[in-house]
Amino acid sequence: MSSRLADLKPPSAAPAPAPRPAPAVRLDGVVKRFGSVAALEETWLKVEQGEFLTLLGPSGCGKTTLLNLMAGFLDADGGEIFIDGDLVTETPACERGIGIVFQNYALFPHMSVAGNVGYGLRVRGLGKAEIAERVAHALDLVKLAGLGDRRPRQLSGGQQQRVALARALVIRPKVLLLDEPFSALDKSLRGAMQVELKEIQRRLGVTTVFVTHDQGEALGLSDRIAVMSQGRIRQVGTPDAIYRHPQDRFVAGFIGDATVLPGRIEAIAGDRATVAIGDVRRPVEAGALVGSAAGAAVDVFVRPDHVRLCAAGEPGSLRARVTALVYQGAFIDVHADLAEGGAGRVLARIPGQGTLATHAPGSPVGIVLPASGLVAFPAETEAAA
Repeated sequence: MSSRLADLKPPSAAPAPAPRPAPAVRLDGVVKRFGSVAALEETWLKVEQGEFLTLLGPSGCGKTTLLNLMAGFLDADGGEIFIDGDLVTETPACERGIGIVFQNYALFPHMSVAGNVGYGLRVRGLGKAEIAERVAHALDLVKLAGLGDRRPRQLSGGQQQRVALARALVIRPKVLLLDEPFSALDKSLRGAMQVELKEIQRRLGVTTVFVTHDQGEALGLSDRIAVMSQGRIRQVGTPDAIYRHPQDRFVAGFIGDATVLPGRIEAIAGDRATVAIGDVRRPVEAGALVGSAAGAAVDVFVRPDHVRLCAAGEPGSLRARVTALVYQGAFIDVHADLAEGGAGRVLARIPGQGTLATHAPGSPVGIVLPASGLVAFPAETEAAA
């Protein structure tokens, strides 16, 4: 009988899911002003544990201000800042557990490489043996093993950048902040350092906030990107979402290359709209056209790698004439002026083998727009009305 009763017992409840860890960084309505100028509008942002998030935008957009607020080098004029769930809005920079790499590296010229890397550990009162061990490990991590006795002036720019990175990592920071660390490096070295940084970040799992105005860096390094303009965040998303689904015309124009063509809405149904560009009709995402009606003028953003060139007069194409070819090695940028649909110049990006003679400047050409991937926004004249 007792065994039967046991059989009738309800199954034990499934274990409760583990609580989700607090974001590594959380900004709740943070504001920063310099006099009457709002350097940072009310900003809300979360950076998850282990994430690589990039603050991307043109000079003066507020991205370095935002980074300095996270670090504690600037005081917020409003809002709250949390690191690992702890309120740090009024916590001194030295107590936030932040590692930072500056644009100019900020190395101490009178100290050795090892002295620079171990500086933060000495300030924290660690013993000599532990400092030596952790400095050696950090130098090995950034491929500078054996160079601890050198002075910064004896190193190349790339090596100095590695020293600055090792100094930021050796304290085992809760969050790593990077303020345009590759801007002083030449192109080839910059690319190599980007790869190394991402490898180190993945290996250590350290939460990283990276500031840059370089779209290529942002798209290649980031788990997510926060695009900034005029003191506020315009869009946060994965690199693919930012590139393919921009939420406003600033993001669409700032991320990657794009041709802007004039069009007119023919119909809107749900999340799709049909837009006429000259005699060609194409579907576009309708999210940015909320409130628009049939007949409204729009600006259609087209990526150069989505454009196909064909013979002039091919059905479904726009008539154009090639104005310039720019050879880029693996591909060629073809610039062509439209002959219809309003004034406009199209940029097409095509493979670089055997196409120079086919599309010589002055030759007529057909422009085929993609059947998907187009985004449109109210024309600037309509948006301003």
